[in-house]
Amino acid sequence: MLERLFQLKAHNTTVRTEVLAGITTFLTMAYILFVNPEMLAKTGMDHGAVFVATCLAGAIGSLIMGLLANYPIALAPGMGLNAFFTYTVVMTMGYSWQTALGAVFLSGAIFFLLSIFKIREWIINSIPLALRAGIAAGIGLFLAIIALKNAGIVVDHPATLVGLGDMSKGGALLACLGFFVIAALAYRKVTGAVMIGILLVTGLSIVLGLSELKGVVSMPPSLMPTLLQLDIAGALDIGLISVIFAFLFVDLFDTSGTLVGVAQKANLLDKDGKMPRLGRALLADSGATMAGAALGTSTTTSYIESAAGISAGGRTGLTACVVAALFLLALFFAPLAGAVPAYATAPALLFVAVLMMSSLAQIDWDDLTVAAPVAIAALAMPLTFSIANGIAFGFIAWTAVKVLAGRWRELNPAMWVLSALFIVKLAYFA
Repeated sequence: MLERLFQLKAHNTTVRTEVLAGITTFLTMAYILFVNPEMLAKTGMDHGAVFVATCLAGAIGSLIMGLLANYPIALAPGMGLNAFFTYTVVMTMGYSWQTALGAVFLSGAIFFLLSIFKIREWIINSIPLALRAGIAAGIGLFLAIIALKNAGIVVDHPATLVGLGDMSKGGALLACLGFFVIAALAYRKVTGAVMIGILLVTGLSIVLGLSELKGVVSMPPSLMPTLLQLDIAGALDIGLISVIFAFLFVDLFDTSGTLVGVAQKANLLDKDGKMPRLGRALLADSGATMAGAALGTSTTTSYIESAAGISAGGRTGLTACVVAALFLLALFFAPLAGAVPAYATAPALLFVAVLMMSSLAQIDWDDLTVAAPVAIAALAMPLTFSIANGIAFGFIAWTAVKVLAGRWRELNPAMWVLSALFIVKLAYFA
């Protein structure tokens, strides 16, 4: 049955190799089980329900990817978009978490339609690669400032806006230790480095009496507080158009980059350098986002950590299905997730930020018509505490600088239209 479903022999792999690859991938991305509930709970969502939704969204998305597209790519609620959901849409813009879930669902539905009608290629090709890299780096900076804030290392200051927190506090010191450990283990290519760092800080926190562990294993918490609580009608508010676009935009490019990058590493591209069954993979991603919103979590997306499983030999959808099974098993470890303090997940956020900021290496810094808009897009995200604002400033700056530099012929119709829409958005719906 497994041979018929996943064509193991054709991909020169075995069941044992695929299972080990699935375990490897899960260990590298399992930190989301601790980070996502802790972050979304700040919106007023039930921590236990979000934990269950995170597990189920990861299981459903990975299972669809494995069975429908037969790729060794796992899915789970995405980093960056969960921060945007919490800190921008709910805590800054003032929308309810139910409305924010509605926006996530609509972005997934639009992504689904774009995948069916094959408009995705036109959109991706219309956005300059450098601007995409700048947006990825900006999300990294956005995660970094959230991480430093959660750790108590950066605090608000009435005179300078931000300042250094009390570095003598246990939380700040443990967060620093956690980050150093994660970075060192990742350098040594230790599987599950991020999760090890989170568990180490949590363990030390419990030993020092800074947090409390009420158990490790239990029956899963109730999903009812978040199940089908999304407000789609509320998400149709005109002020949320840019939010829906930001969810869609980031998921679209993050997913496309992850799929192609991972497929290339696994030698799954065809002779023309294209990814077979790409449409199915995109349908899996968009379907998982809609399912996740219905369950009660932010955007579900493909994880670049899947590359770890591929390095371990994963080549088929069986790897993703193993990850799905492990997400279901994780449902019974809710008490452990509940004991993880914010300063224990902060090192994970900061480490992900480091990885995302590496995209700045792709930028031609000698060309100011490229470098200036990219820098503006990246800096606007943390400084306005909004991914959507960063995207808007990036598009507007790219178009304006190219026009004033006399290089307007390099702009395609999509850049003109999107820049105009973002100007209207900032002027009337900021």
